[in-house]
Amino acid sequence: MKTSARNQFAGIVKSIQTSGIHAQVVLTLPSNHELVATITSESCAQLGLKEGDTAIALIKSANIIIATNLEHVKLSARNQLKGVIKHVERGAVNSIVTLDLGSNVHIHAGVTVQSTEQLDLHPGQYATAVFKAGSVILGVLA
Repeated sequence: MKTSARNQFAGIVKSIQTSGIHAQVVLTLPSNHELVATITSESCAQLGLKEGDTAIALIKSANIIIATNLEHVKLSARNQLKGVIKHVERGAVNSIVTLDLGSNVHIHAGVTVQSTEQLDLHPGQYATAVFKAGSVILGVLA
């Protein structure tokens, strides 16, 4: 599957909770991180999702925030994936920060150069990729 989304993760459906028009789907990634997606119940049914199935999660890098020092901070964002910064590619306005989650799983975030500098983001630094469950698009291979 080819898409323009920089982040494409294959995971195993751990759980599905349906409530009215929405469904919350939890995927387990090869890195053992859990990724939460909120989709419509209709989409869940159309995809035929069941626990134990493989699904593909797509997240645009612009929807991901990189944070440091979150130990004592509570956030409403369901997805908070901890890792180590592998690479920072600085552009004129934005940087692409690559976070290594382990097990050859990487997540990419678009971060302004100003924020990259203010946070002093650099390889080897521990950081967390933060994004809302509604930012995740799920797919399955037909």
